[in-house]
Amino acid sequence: MKVDQEIVETINGMTLHTIETKKYKTNTFVLKLKAPLTKEDVTKRALLPYVLQSATSSYPSTSKLRSYLDELYGASLNVDLSKKGEYHIITIRIEIANETYLTDQTPLLEKGLNLLAEIILNPLRINQAFESSIVEKEKRSLIQRIQAVYDDKMRYANLRLVEEMCKNEPYSLHVNGEKEDVASITPELLYEYYQKAIKEDEIDLYIVGDVDSNTIRNLASRLFTIENRHPTFITESNVRVVKEKEVIEQQDVKQGKLNIGYRTNTKYQDQEYPALQVFNGIFGGFSHSKLFINVREKASLAYYAASRVESHKGLLMVMSGVDAKNYHQAVTIINEQMKAMENGDFSDQEIEQTKAVLINQILEAIDTPRGLVEILYNEVVGKVKESIESSLTRIGQVTRNEIVHVANKIELDTIYFLKGKEEV
Repeated sequence: MKVDQEIVETINGMTLHTIETKKYKTNTFVLKLKAPLTKEDVTKRALLPYVLQSATSSYPSTSKLRSYLDELYGASLNVDLSKKGEYHIITIRIEIANETYLTDQTPLLEKGLNLLAEIILNPLRINQAFESSIVEKEKRSLIQRIQAVYDDKMRYANLRLVEEMCKNEPYSLHVNGEKEDVASITPELLYEYYQKAIKEDEIDLYIVGDVDSNTIRNLASRLFTIENRHPTFITESNVRVVKEKEVIEQQDVKQGKLNIGYRTNTKYQDQEYPALQVFNGIFGGFSHSKLFINVREKASLAYYAASRVESHKGLLMVMSGVDAKNYHQAVTIINEQMKAMENGDFSDQEIEQTKAVLINQILEAIDTPRGLVEILYNEVVGKVKESIESSLTRIGQVTRNEIVHVANKIELDTIYFLKGKEEV
């Protein structure tokens, strides 16, 4: 299997990643801004990309900016936020038709990159402030996004588990910030924070498509006049579990949510990470996993039962929907599945099936520009450099002993249960 190579170079104050490929009919530009998660900045940072995508100096309203995107053969623009370890990542994406496939030779590559540079470096501002009506509109939307997590009890239970588990760690902060901090953000304050982010964030720009890396380099150095910077890197510490916690909360919910958090003591950059990926697939990551079969199918205790790994923070989270009367039995069966993993109580067939699903998942991800960028960006956050072919090979080579070894490093940290008020 041939994966298109990534050309990485430093241009002005950012890292440029060019992936030359004929796989797609579009060109995709993805800009990532990374900074440490802090209580002081998290809410301003959650608001910022939505204000930036609303208007620029040349397109001073959302309708003008969207009309221009339509002119560019229906180019798409979107933003989002994520947490990777204790970093807060802003992502801004533009997907645009590749002009080589068009009869009319509009310079779409240059126009699209020019627009991305303008969104980042030349947003609409009045004096030293963002446009107040845009800021107010996006503040209302941000409050709705924060509230949506509280209304979706599955997401809420996961949020509460992380808050309890990582109480004094930056990772406990929510990706969309704090509802009570939104009101105090003024257009001036947000603009001041924007200037700080542009000056200090670690910035990575990915260009994926049928492009020429020399052309991209020349365009990027001309359009993205970003100062050199020294981004803040944080040292992720392994938190030792002093005492396991149990947190039970009551709300008006029809079905209980049981979420369990573990410390894996294995992270993305560690040699043993592929073994952790296989471990998670057998334990709870896929539909053939122990949690799915034993908690949901055999015991009929849960409406859903799965696990996922936060690779940069070193967490493993189990999510399940159980009735209050089955709480203790569900916890017992989940603990038994973890014990089975520690004892190597899983078949060779489970190992091979899991490796095949994992490899297929990665191959599917790199089939889309967005998925490819996310996989490559994990290397930036983890500060490792490894080809996708090499990581696929490493997954294929994981042994039973390595899976047992990572299983025995995992420590139970917090059990969180959200139950209905009428339940005992």
